Amino acid sequence: MSFLRRRSAATPTGPDFDVLAMDPGDWPGNLGAGLIPGPDGSCQGIFLRYDLFGGRGPAMLIGNLPEGSPAREPGEGEVPFEVAQLLLALGNDEPVHEVEREDIPVMHGDSLLIVRRIKVSEGRVACAQFDRDDGVQVTIATWDRPITDDLYQLLKPLPAEMFQQG
Repeated sequence: MSFLRRRSAATPTGPDFDVLAMDPGDWPGNLGAGLIPGPDGSCQGIFLRYDLFGGRGPAMLIGNLPEGSPAREPGEGEVPFEVAQLLLALGNDEPVHEVEREDIPVMHGDSLLIVRRIKVSEGRVACAQFDRDDGVQVTIATWDRPITDDLYQLLKPLPAEMFQQG
C-alpha cells in the first residue's frame, strides 16, 4: 500500500498522515468527522462517523490513529477507542469489554493485510483493525452489521482538504 505515506508541512493545518476511509460520496447517509488533538496541537487521530439510520445514530465508525496516539492503547480488557466512540454516539452506556482477538489475512488490491478481528461483549458491535505501512492504525467499528472482506476494498485515502482547520 505504497500510496499511504506521511505528509509533511511547515505549519500543519490538519493531520500529517493520509486518512484511509470510505469516500463520503459513496455513502448514502450522513457523515461526521472528529479530530483528536494532542497537547502540542498535533493531530493524534481522526475518526469518521457514517450514519445510515436517519439521525438515529451511526452505523459505522472508522478511526485512523498514528503511532504515539494515546487512543491506540486501551487498558486491559477495554474496547478500542472507536468502539467506545460508536457506543457513546449510540447512547449505549452499558459496560462493554473485549472478549477475544483473531488475526485474519485479507487481500487489499495486491497487498496482504493482517486484520485483527476484535470480539466485544456487546454482540451487535463488529470491530476490525489493521496497521498500515506508514504506522497508522485503522479501526472499523460497526453497529448491527458484520464487517466483510469487501469493505476493505472500499477504503481509500481521502483528500487532505477535508481535514483543514478553517
